[in-house]
Amino acid sequence: MKSVSGKQPCKIVEQRGWILQRVKGSHHIYENPESEQILSIPVHRNQDLKIGTLKALMKVAQLSEEDLL
Repeated sequence: MKSVSGKQPCKIVEQRGWILQRVKGSHHIYENPESEQILSIPVHRNQDLKIGTLKALMKVAQLSEEDLL
């Protein structure tokens, strides 16, 4: 799995219906209106997310590796 910056998952979850609730520091906080889940995506300049962080975000947002391509 290739790591990506925090900006790419933000775009994908917005397309999937997640709503940006607020930005606190460098973390974008999203909420899913259907399941009321909260997702916090760190966006630190253009730095890549660590693999473990990315996998955890993908699990909560129900994304696959193909979605990130």
